[in-house]
Amino acid sequence: MQLSTMNKAQMKVLESFASVKSDDELDGLMDVLKNYYASLLDKELERLWDNGTLDQKRLDELRNVHLRTPYRDL
Repeated sequence: MQLSTMNKAQMKVLESFASVKSDDELDGLMDVLKNYYASLLDKELERLWDNGTLDQKRLDELRNVHLRTPYRDL
């Protein structure tokens, strides 16, 4: 995928990472991003559970589904 322009969010993230001066700061910034996206995921899972799209039966069905792309010999 080729990127020709950055959107506002991408620019803000880039600016934030440009000010990082140590590995500890980088780890902290990465933790903030991970926690933010984990929170969004939790909210979406709650929504799916509450509206009945996701339930224990569906989770049991998904338990054995293999979704990874198979490795290929190069």
